[in-house]
This record gives sequence, C-alpha cells and structure tokens, in this order.
Amino acid sequence: MGPANPEDSEPADEPGAKPRTGQTLVAATKPFARELRAKSWWCFWSTLAIVCGVLTAAALVPWWPVRAIASIFGGLMMVRLFILYHDYMHGSILRRSRVAKLVLYVCGGLLLAPPSSWRKNHNLHHTNMGKLRDPQVGGFPLLTVTEWRDASKWTRVRYRVSRHPLTILTAAFTVFFLSMTLGPLTENWRKHWDSLLALLGHVAVIALLCWFGGFATALFAFILPYGIAATLGAYLFFVQHNFVGMKLLPAEEWSAEKAAILSSSHLDLGLVMRWFTGDIGYHHVHHLNRTIPFYRLAEAMQALPELQGTAKTTTLIPRDVVACIRLALWDEEKGRMVSYAEAAADA
Repeated sequence: MGPANPEDSEPADEPGAKPRTGQTLVAATKPFARELRAKSWWCFWSTLAIVCGVLTAAALVPWWPVRAIASIFGGLMMVRLFILYHDYMHGSILRRSRVAKLVLYVCGGLLLAPPSSWRKNHNLHHTNMGKLRDPQVGGFPLLTVTEWRDASKWTRVRYRVSRHPLTILTAAFTVFFLSMTLGPLTENWRKHWDSLLALLGHVAVIALLCWFGGFATALFAFILPYGIAATLGAYLFFVQHNFVGMKLLPAEEWSAEKAAILSSSHLDLGLVMRWFTGDIGYHHVHHLNRTIPFYRLAEAMQALPELQGTAKTTTLIPRDVVACIRLALWDEEKGRMVSYAEAAADA
C-alpha cells in the first residue's frame, strides 16, 4: 500500500543517517497524521453501506448456506466498522463531524463498546501499555512470575480465566458484555449511563429481528456476525501486546515511544485481512502516534526506516496463534514472557 498523497510523505533517511528515536521519531510521523477527509468519508459511507447490505442479505436470503456466508462476511465488516469507531474516538478521522459522531456512537453502543467506557479504558491502555508495574491497565491482565507465585488460589483462577482462549473465543459475552458494558455500568451508572443504552439497543436489535424473522434471522443477521467480530477483535487486541519477543519496561526506562516499538506487535495479516481490520496490524505505528488515520499507517511505516523491522512480527497462522496464547506471565529475570509450565519448572 503506497502513499495516498506523496506530497504528505517524508522521504526515508539517507543511508548511514542516525536513526530517529523518542520525540524525534514521533515528530517524523506527524505528516501522516494529516487526515485525508475525502478518503475518511469514503471509508465511512462505503463501510456502512456494505455492512447494511450484507447483514440484510443474511436476514432475508432464503438459503441458509448463503446466509451463513453473508453472516461471516458481515462479522468481518463489523471489525472494519469498529476500526472507524476506534479512529474517530482517537480524533484521527472525521473530527467535529456531527453525522460521524452520531452514527459511530450508535455503532459503538450496538457493538457493546459504549463511548464513555471505551474512551476511559482505551486511553488508559495507551498511556500505560508496556509498563512493568502496571501492565494490565486497559487490557488483558498480566502478572509477573513473582506475583503469580505469591497470588492466592482465587486470584490465580481469575487470572487464568481472564486470559484463557475460551474467554477470547466468547469475547462477545466475556469482554464486551461483561467487562466493557455491564462492569462500568454497575460501578458508576451516572458516569456510564451510555452503557445502559448500549445494552438496551443491543437486546432490542436481537428482539426485533426475532419478532420479524424468527431466531434464525437474528442468528444470521446479528448474533453470529457480532460473535465473529468480537472474537476477532479480542484476539487482535490480545496479540498486539502478548507475543513472542514482547518487552515490558520498568518505570525509570519507560516512555511511550519505547513501548510502542517494544511492547506492540506488527501483525502481518495479508492484503485481505489488512482491509477488514483497517491495518490495525501496524500497531506499533498506531501506538507511536495514535492520531494517524488507519489508512495511513502502512504509508508511515513504508516511509520511516525506524519503523521497519523494529517491532516483532507475528501472524494469524495457527503456529503463531498458539505461540502467543501460551505466553501467560512476565519473567523479570529472563526479561520475556513465559508459559505457566515454564514458570512452574523454574520454581
């Protein structure tokens, strides 16, 4: 994916030039944070049109194999729609647009990521990601080997459940319903009143689809695609900060720029999945500068040598997925993630 507007891009450094780091590197990404407004609107309207069209087909087509295919496709399109919501919440696309705000807030609510909850957790994630002593803020919990050995049985059970593959597989319920929506609502309903609207809207959509077309319609047009989107979204979030080679930094060494490179992965997804996931696989670039629109992340990486080959790369092939999921604890002595079995063997 080449530069969308070559005039906005900075040329790569000359051979032998000193690599940029820290705020100098962040400054080098700023040209790519300029939104291409027409492209943002195109992505917005085309994504909405495809989502509505494919889910309508999943609801109305009489042949269940076609409905199933449309449902799967709809789930992938929900992931792309969520990336639009994600970028809007970061202020990287369609800033100050009332239309975009209304539509994307509704979409975020229906996908059980209400704005108040998402903004709080995701902003905390960006400002704390990669910190050794506070690695779990805004994301999946993460203990050190020492903390794991000192933990109570109940704490260990909760920790294992929170990071278990089944929790990711059932993310529609565990991550989005319980953690993202119901949890904030019960903790502070005045602050997170939009979580109640999200729950009501989510249930209302399912109820209306059941009323007008039966359970099969609700299943193919919303429940199944949403389940697929939630599972894929949860795993994407997990693997972006839980991978072979991931590093955590002590407070005295930590900086957002270091964490972006050392604690975020480059998820190599291929052209098709890159489109569905809005290039979120270039996650180290996103963490380096969250105001870069998703459609310019690859462009930024292509233009800046410091972003090429620096972050660890993983994929969605089964071998890499298993390798990422088995990593469970941070070993401070070894300076890397280890499995439960490795931690037990070293005890």
